This record gives sequence, C-alpha cells and structure tokens, in this order.
Amino acid sequence: MSNPNNPCLFCSISHSESVHENDFAYVSYDSYPVSKYHCLIIPKRHIKDYFDLSNEELIACNNLIKIIKKEIINKDKTVKGFNLGTNIGSISGQSIMHCHFHLIPRREGDVANPQGGVRSVIPLKQHYKRKI
Repeated sequence: MSNPNNPCLFCSISHSESVHENDFAYVSYDSYPVSKYHCLIIPKRHIKDYFDLSNEELIACNNLIKIIKKEIINKDKTVKGFNLGTNIGSISGQSIMHCHFHLIPRREGDVANPQGGVRSVIPLKQHYKRKI
C-alpha cells in the first residue's frame, strides 16, 4: 500500500488534474467521492492544516469554494445543499497531512435523516432533540 504522505499526494498532483486554480490553491475532484462532484480545495503550499493557512491562502481557498459550488449547481440541479469541512489531525480523520477542504454536494434523500450534518462524524451525536 502506498503512503499518500510520502511524497505528498497533493504536492504531486499535476495541473492538468485540477479543475480550477489561483495563485494559492487549486480544486480537484475527490478520488473517493462521497457523492457526485465531491471535490477538494487544496492550498498549493504544503501546510498541515487550516490553522497554518495565511490570510491570502484562506481567501484564495474561499474564492475557489464559491466558484466550484456555483459550477456544481449549474451542472446538477438535484444538488440542494453542501457539506464543507476539513479534518485537522489524524484523530479527526485526516489521512493526507496537507491542508484541504471537502466540498460535498448533497441531494434530497441521499440519507434517511440528514439532521446533524457534520455532527455525524460521531454517529451517536448526529441526531438530537432540541431543548425547549
């Protein structure tokens, strides 16, 4: 089994594999998508996680997130929502130690009960009852 961190998979992606890019980041479709058009927004500089991003890199990533979101909605009218997230550290599930954001398109009925959204990273905490 190859190690995606040696060499870093995201530092080795060819520009022809990116969907969009700017001076500080690029977009690529996920190799193991959760849903159709699941993509990754990746800073070009090799940094471990979100907390290491410069302001310029954060703005560049945000700009690409907005561009690819609009493009996905134009391609697929069944997309009605998104999950946007990043894993920080191996304990949270980060497997490639190069900062990246997941933009996951969501469609009505793709799960039985979407309540809790990103809370489902801890399955027993996903569904909850609101206190009055």
